[in-house]
Amino acid sequence: MAAARGTKMVGNCDEEACVSRAVLAHLASKWGSLVLRTLTRGERRYSEIRWAIEGISDKMLAQTLRDLEGDGLVLRTSYPVVPPHVVYSLTPLGKECAAHVATLLRWIETHVTDLKTARRRPRAERISA
Repeated sequence: MAAARGTKMVGNCDEEACVSRAVLAHLASKWGSLVLRTLTRGERRYSEIRWAIEGISDKMLAQTLRDLEGDGLVLRTSYPVVPPHVVYSLTPLGKECAAHVATLLRWIETHVTDLKTARRRPRAERISA
């Protein structure tokens, strides 16, 4: 994946070793997408994110935040006070990414009736359609 001098490197999610595939895995997970959407509403504490996303476990939230932070999409800010005060927010790259994720989430939510109907159809009927 070498790029010519002065040009931006472009990833390829089809390549197993490309970092873009790891980032895709983090964003394509339901938790990654929902955490990004929650953080579009502004800086949040861990517990606020946890309350905003029904069904996410502490373990999955912690892992998701670590992954998104490692990808450069989420910023973790720890204030040196007692008790500890930690907040999460989107980086500029995270804000740009979250806008794209929001479009996908809106599409899914807008088409939920069609998607539910399709999921109820027998598998054989879905394949032949």
